[in-house]
Amino acid sequence: FSYYQEAKSSKIMDSFKNMVPQQALVIREGEKIQINAEGVVVGDLVEVKGGDRVPADLRIISSHGCKVDNSSLTGESEPQTRSPEFTHENPLETRNICFFSTNCTARGIVISSVGRPPSAMEIEHFIRIITGVAVFLGLSFFILSLILGYTWLEAVIFLIGIIVANVPEGLLATVTVCLTLTAKRMARKNCLVKNLEAVETLGSTSTICSDKTGTLTQNRMTVAHMWFDNQIHEADTTEDQSGATFDKRSPTWTALARIAGLCNRAVFKGGQENIPISKKDTAGDASESALLKCIELSCGCVKKMRDKSPKVTEIPFNSTNKYQLSIHEPEDRPNGHVLVMKGAPERILDRCSTILLQGQEAPLDEEMRDAFQNAYLELGGLGERVLGFCHYYLPEDQFPRGFKFDVDEVNFPINNLCFVGLMSMIDPPRAAVPDAVGKCRSAGIKVIMVTGDHPITAKAIAKGVGIISEGNETVEDIADRLNIPVNQVNPREAKACVVHGSDLKDMNAEILDEILKNHTEIVFARTSPQQMLIIVEGCQRQGAIVAVTGDGVNDSPALKKADIGIAMGISGSDVSKQAADMILLDDNFASIVTGVEEGRLIFDNLKKSIAYTLTSNIPEITPFLLFIIANIPLPLGTVTILCIDLGTDMVPAISLAYEAAESDIMKRQPRNPKTDKLVNERLISTAYGQIGDCGTRPPCFKVSLLLPRHIQGGPKVAKGVAILNLYFYF
Repeated sequence: FSYYQEAKSSKIMDSFKNMVPQQALVIREGEKIQINAEGVVVGDLVEVKGGDRVPADLRIISSHGCKVDNSSLTGESEPQTRSPEFTHENPLETRNICFFSTNCTARGIVISSVGRPPSAMEIEHFIRIITGVAVFLGLSFFILSLILGYTWLEAVIFLIGIIVANVPEGLLATVTVCLTLTAKRMARKNCLVKNLEAVETLGSTSTICSDKTGTLTQNRMTVAHMWFDNQIHEADTTEDQSGATFDKRSPTWTALARIAGLCNRAVFKGGQENIPISKKDTAGDASESALLKCIELSCGCVKKMRDKSPKVTEIPFNSTNKYQLSIHEPEDRPNGHVLVMKGAPERILDRCSTILLQGQEAPLDEEMRDAFQNAYLELGGLGERVLGFCHYYLPEDQFPRGFKFDVDEVNFPINNLCFVGLMSMIDPPRAAVPDAVGKCRSAGIKVIMVTGDHPITAKAIAKGVGIISEGNETVEDIADRLNIPVNQVNPREAKACVVHGSDLKDMNAEILDEILKNHTEIVFARTSPQQMLIIVEGCQRQGAIVAVTGDGVNDSPALKKADIGIAMGISGSDVSKQAADMILLDDNFASIVTGVEEGRLIFDNLKKSIAYTLTSNIPEITPFLLFIIANIPLPLGTVTILCIDLGTDMVPAISLAYEAAESDIMKRQPRNPKTDKLVNERLISTAYGQIGDCGTRPPCFKVSLLLPRHIQGGPKVAKGVAILNLYFYF
């Protein structure tokens, strides 16, 4: 039965893998489509981004800073550079081939297709207790039987019988089945568990470090505002563009729209000619998709714009640089190139020395920097994600057509550019998130937001979803209210805290620990994935059991370090999904809270199952004790005990996994893994001392009534009957 149940559990867990099949972005007949990796065929043009697993054997035709992990093939741990150049006859050595299942960022043509968790420690703790009890009682009975004159063989039989009676043989199958049933329930609620033990770990969670975009928000971005020519304008999202609030013939707007259209990898999926632009499906990042739709509505076909200015090279966005850059050959400059860049506004502004005003370049002086800062804070304060845009016309004499640009060893200017403007996008919070955050607060779970957005934007979203409660202030809020400098505010007076990534970079462990300890509501903004790891380690130093969400390849260290790593099923990279213990199929924060509830439920039900399993130990041990002391005939042998444990105990124990949750399950504080054990003194005393005792008395009473009628014994039997009667009545 144990083998059957464990095999069934393994089969269920294997079936979960098919729920998140590997995806591939392929270009067929000029259109980008996303398909299962199994559907890739020879001749497909495949686009791979950072952190993806290569869906087939590919020949590279274009790449930008591409490296692949070939360790599974060659044993070399160092990532290998890949480029379109043919460099070696050996396919494993040449740079223009990358292989199926390696991790990589490039485009290629298919040439061939094809920490210990808390629950484990809890079970080990229980096994040590039961083993100690079983061996102690077995040896005690062994020695006692020898003292009372039994033979060595009889004493050994007693020893084996007592140990067998104390060991819950069906425990492993019971625990496995309980965890599997919960994992199956969670899968129906969009929580895919890769590691069974992660089910209970999630229930022990005391801190959740959550990403913002797509987890707390819907990841459905819409351009809301633009800032150019020193004015903020509302974006016109109507199909007929009847709500325009600015002159679309403005040369600055034309330049801003061109940057947003060219420095953009998003495209519309095919077969949507009769669908309104705002409702069309896109292939690409949510921010870039929002920009694509905005420019398509305002300026017309973006594809034609791109055809008139073909891309020569690009540097994709990464969380370290926080910008994306591409170089194009514009139609209006037959012999030259234009460099376009977008990214975090402050990073873009730092690379600029001029600003475009009314179509003319002007020096970027302090007055314009202040105007930029005011616009940035105003848009960020609305909870909108803000991007900065700039361009630069490369000198034709230094960078003529045909110039070989190198994005690894950058051989073109990326400073002293011309700032053009800002565009901000709104990403509405998920409807279920505020309630889910409230549930976490009731359950004693601290929710920390970790995002790459500007602190103003992050703070506005945190207030919108309830991570920063209404009425709770940060030091900046207190300073504004009292009209005093921020450095004069005592940080301990603020219940909420917003930490900038640049401050975190220079922060030592003691200061971080102080922040995590003294503030109940924390937001980390403008952070990098590497800093997520620092935050996780800080929380664990506080003794917290930490759950972390992540979607990028750089999130993998934090996902591995956390007690439970949670990857995004929709937006997550293949590497993050491999590193995680659990995958959110709908990328929804509310699903994490559902998982926490299920995890707490399985802990409760496992305690019930173990308590039930242990209650039979005392009734099984008592006959051996009475046989040795009172010479009463032994009604239970070793084989009989095994039959009871495996034949009758296991099914009721497993049935307890179906128990519904208690009404207060999400109102309790997270359990302390050091004190609130799966098996503690209270459970042992209840199972052995109360329920076990109650299960032993009725049989003893029955034996005391029947024994004198059926057995003719001497003084020993009479003494045994007297002992049974005394035990029953007292």
